Amino acid sequence: MSTIKKVAIVTGASQGMGEAIVNAFLAKGYGVVATSRSIKPSTDPDLITVAGDIGDPGTSKRLVAAALERFGRIDTLVNNAGIFIGKAFTDYTEEDYRLKLRTNVDGFYFTTQAVIPVMLEQGSGHVVQITASTAEFASSRSPALIAMLTKGGMNSATKSLAIEYATRGIRVNAVAPGVIRTPMHNPEIVEQLAAFHPMNKLGEVEDIVRAVLYLEDAAFSTGEILHVDGGLIAGR
Repeated sequence: MSTIKKVAIVTGASQGMGEAIVNAFLAKGYGVVATSRSIKPSTDPDLITVAGDIGDPGTSKRLVAAALERFGRIDTLVNNAGIFIGKAFTDYTEEDYRLKLRTNVDGFYFTTQAVIPVMLEQGSGHVVQITASTAEFASSRSPALIAMLTKGGMNSATKSLAIEYATRGIRVNAVAPGVIRTPMHNPEIVEQLAAFHPMNKLGEVEDIVRAVLYLEDAAFSTGEILHVDGGLIAGR
């Protein structure tokens, strides 16, 4: 039995899905480096917290440095940080556009680029993105061009990286949620949001956690976009 303590980096980790993913990896015995703009200091020796803007390349460098200094390796990166701004296309402002690209795309790009060299040196690693099922179909009921641009781009990048590193020990996957019950959603419109899914209910944070952990252990899966969306994609 291996005595190596595995290590995960989780972005967007201060609340909701990110916080739950952090706790799941800790429960699995991993060391974890967690980041968000507002994350609080940790007293747990298995958990390092790094406060910072994930769109800043300097944050990615600090995450990698913290992981290597405390734990000496990086086995998994969960690119969870992301924001959603749903508007009609012509209602988006330049600020909306810049903010979403900085968080969703720059955060994914710079953090993944900083982590992969460590995984290549180890000869193993797993990168998993939290994207969105809504990135794969258009709906006049819920226009969200920038979500499709950013999360759809991450789905394509997931497949590209999976093939690029398939023979070098690194797997790359994504989880594509439907609408998940988190504090970001107004409780007054829960029924309306639930109706988007053929199962007529919202997903729960634990559903996403289970999907991430499944992919973590699915050694023969790479380039996979795992939909956790109550049948949303199947019903299109």
